[in-house]
Amino acid sequence: MGIGGAGLSGYAVLAKAWGAEVAGWDRHETPYLEHVRAAGIPVTVSEAIETGPDDYELVMSTAYLSECQSQGQSQGQALGRVPKSRAEFLAELVSLQDAIVVSGAHGKTTTAAMIAFALDRAGKDPSFLIGGEIPQLGGNARAGSGWLVVEGDESDRTIEQLRPKIAVVTNVDLDHHAEFSSLAEVEGLFDRWLAEVPDVVRADELPPVDFELAVPGEHNRRNAAAALAALELAGLSPEESRKHLGEFEGAGRRLELRGEAGGVRVLDDYAHHPAEVRAAIEAVRDGNRVLVLFQPHLYSRTRHLAAELGAALATADVAAVTEIYRAREEPVEGVSGKLVVDAITQARPGMTVGWTPDVEDGARFIARRARPGDVALAMGAGDVDRAVPLMLAELS
Repeated sequence: MGIGGAGLSGYAVLAKAWGAEVAGWDRHETPYLEHVRAAGIPVTVSEAIETGPDDYELVMSTAYLSECQSQGQSQGQALGRVPKSRAEFLAELVSLQDAIVVSGAHGKTTTAAMIAFALDRAGKDPSFLIGGEIPQLGGNARAGSGWLVVEGDESDRTIEQLRPKIAVVTNVDLDHHAEFSSLAEVEGLFDRWLAEVPDVVRADELPPVDFELAVPGEHNRRNAAAALAALELAGLSPEESRKHLGEFEGAGRRLELRGEAGGVRVLDDYAHHPAEVRAAIEAVRDGNRVLVLFQPHLYSRTRHLAAELGAALATADVAAVTEIYRAREEPVEGVSGKLVVDAITQARPGMTVGWTPDVEDGARFIARRARPGDVALAMGAGDVDRAVPLMLAELS
């Protein structure tokens, strides 16, 4: 249930390849369903929830689990049987194959993708489950005979359930304020998890790589350092790993170049935390102006980090901010994207800033202020990527 998501779509493909009979339901069509159907998995898309045959084990995405709970029903009452959570099912998959799990506040998708890509190019036939599209690998999931490379999530503490042979932590930061009350609490979670793993890579203890990469930015040199260390633990020589890491061209929605019009390059990026926003702007600045359309993600994050988001966005030349992408959260009175706008103007008085609650208005605001040689960024973890074709059309 929720088979169209970035996570469960990959789990379904892997389970099918490893011999399970798999079917799925989702409320909406998503790009990930193309890979699911290509694997021979039947999918039902409908408004009404469908739980599949009674003799199938039920695995449920976090989004629908929350929906059942918000309706005041236990999972068993709502569905007729108790489902397995996404995290429980992932833990089962990780237990079935030698695994490398990559987690951390920032950079885990790219780092996991780097590891899987290098193993693939080295002929090691990896399996992988990654929370974003990897164009050079043909998707976000695959079943192979070698290492299983997994992107693990600390946002709901489920990373503690995974027992890989190699763990990678890219960095530790307070990013999920609805779940954690302090940075120390996040650090404690990772310390407990890593204590159960034989081989550990802490990226914040490594210097960034000094060889050329196809992906820009200091943050990606740090991601590559973590990948390099993990690959050595997995049996690849540093020389071979460097060669393949230098050929890696990035993950979907991570500073992804989506087109150019009117002399303006338009990129799409998933950054939603102040550290990520700042790193992305720095990575694409090379003597050019940077214009950002930012969509805040989650009411809890915006409430706690509005000032930091404003300071990060103030490093751009022009910024527009949309209303918050609510995702799994209910609206909070007094919390809106306008908090980020106010923080930008406070951090940098006189900067060109737009409060554009609708993504469409934000796309027009940025496009009409761009000029040849500029870089325009659509940035956020929600659906701000739909602004990209609008920007390109406006710029043409």
